[in-house]
Amino acid sequence: MIIDKLVKKIQETNAPIVVGLDPMLDYVPDHIKEEAFLQWGETLEGAAEAIWKFNKGIIDEIYDVVPAVKPQIAMYEQFGIYGLATFKKTVDYCHEKGLIVIGDVKRGDIGSTSSAYATAHLGTITIGENKFKPFDEDFATVNPYLGTDGIAPFTDVCADEGTGIFILVKTSNPSSGEFQDREIDGEKLYEIVAKKVDEWGAGLIGECGYSSVGAVVGATYPEVGKVLRSIMPKNYILVPGYGAQGGKAEDLAAYFNDDGLGAIVNSSRGIICAYKKDQYAEFGAKDFAKASRAAAIDMREDINKYR
Repeated sequence: MIIDKLVKKIQETNAPIVVGLDPMLDYVPDHIKEEAFLQWGETLEGAAEAIWKFNKGIIDEIYDVVPAVKPQIAMYEQFGIYGLATFKKTVDYCHEKGLIVIGDVKRGDIGSTSSAYATAHLGTITIGENKFKPFDEDFATVNPYLGTDGIAPFTDVCADEGTGIFILVKTSNPSSGEFQDREIDGEKLYEIVAKKVDEWGAGLIGECGYSSVGAVVGATYPEVGKVLRSIMPKNYILVPGYGAQGGKAEDLAAYFNDDGLGAIVNSSRGIICAYKKDQYAEFGAKDFAKASRAAAIDMREDINKYR
C-alpha cells in the first residue's frame, strides 16, 4: 500500500515534511523566465516551460532530503493545456527521483464523475487493449462535502491500485470555521467528518498500521489537531499552514502519535521561494534551488524538535 511507502520514506529521510510545488510565475527567477520566453515567447507555453524548469531545479536539490511533494494543480491549470502538461511532467519526474507525490486536486463529486476523477489522478484507464495511468499521483486530496457517494469511488480505486487520499477535515484558512466549526447534535462538523474518515479508511490499513485514507488538518488550529488526532489514530494527517500561514513547529506535536509518525507537514512558499527570504539571500536567484534545499533541511530540523 502507498501509505507503507510514505511511512518508509519519512523514516529514511527522518523528515515528516512535504514540499508544496505550487509555483506562481512571479516565484520563478528572471533568468529562467527569460530563457523560456526567448524560446517560446511570452505565451502560455512559455510560462509553462518556465514553471517546469523552476520545478526541476528544486526537485533536483530536495529529492534526497524530503519524502514527498505536493503539486497544487490549480497553479498549473492557470496556464491551460501547457500547464497541465507541466503538471504531468512534474509528477513523472518526481517519481523518477523516488519521491511520493500528493496531488493537491481537491476533487469532490458523485457517481461516474467521482469515479472519473479518481481514475484520472489515482487509477488506470483501459483504452482498447492498452492501459494508462493518466496523471499517476500516489495520493490525491478530496473534498468530503458530498458524503460517502463522493468518497467511495476514490476508496474503491485506492483499494484496486494501492493509492491513497487525504480528505479535507479542518482546513487552515481563516474562514474555515464558517462551515467546519458548526455544531450538530453537540459535535463540531469537523469531528463528524473525522469519524467518517476513520470509517472510510478502516479497510485500507497498511503493514505500518496506518490507513491510505488520511486527513487534511491545518497547522493553524493546534487544539483542533489534538482532538482530531484522538478521533483518527490510524489516519495520516497532512498538515498545511506551517510557515507562511502562521503555523509553528511547537504547535504540531499533537498531530503526531507516540511513535513519532502519523503526520506530514506541508510547506510551499517557505521552501520554493526561500531564495527571496533574507535568511537565504546569500544564495541569490541563480542558486534558488540550493536555497530551497537549505530551507527544507531547516524545516526538517525545526519539526523534529517537537515531533
